[in-house]
Amino acid sequence: MLATLGLAAASLWSAGPAQAQGASGCEPMQKLLMERKAMVDRIAASQKSKKKLTPQDACSLFGRLANNGEATLKFATANKDWCQIPDSFIEGMTVDNKKIVGVRGQACNAVKQQAAMQKRAQQQAQRGAANPFGGADSVTSGAGGGLRIPQGAL
Repeated sequence: MLATLGLAAASLWSAGPAQAQGASGCEPMQKLLMERKAMVDRIAASQKSKKKLTPQDACSLFGRLANNGEATLKFATANKDWCQIPDSFIEGMTVDNKKIVGVRGQACNAVKQQAAMQKRAQQQAQRGAANPFGGADSVTSGAGGGLRIPQGAL
């Protein structure tokens, strides 16, 4: 995944900004690409460090990265001729952004699943406070009719 982002970033910097810098009105492309590079660098740093991104952080970061990709594609498509943005840049950016949207979906689903698991655990803890064994049947509640201890010589 990171290799894809790294290749995308490398192609972005070699194709886009160098050509876009010469034309007036193309500065927003430079800004979008700089923001994108900062986000990709943060992802790369988190993969190398002991402190990994939490699902919440990953969902947020990949969400911002996907939004940046959409904005970059919109600008690049609208200003392709004026800023001399090659078709290969737009095609590569489109493919990369689809991958990023997929990763964002996975990260955000992990956040939802984690929240659902925490909610279930809290509900079970609240129910378990009334009965430490968590059941309401005759075996765990201690009511008659459950398992009986054999009487007589042991």
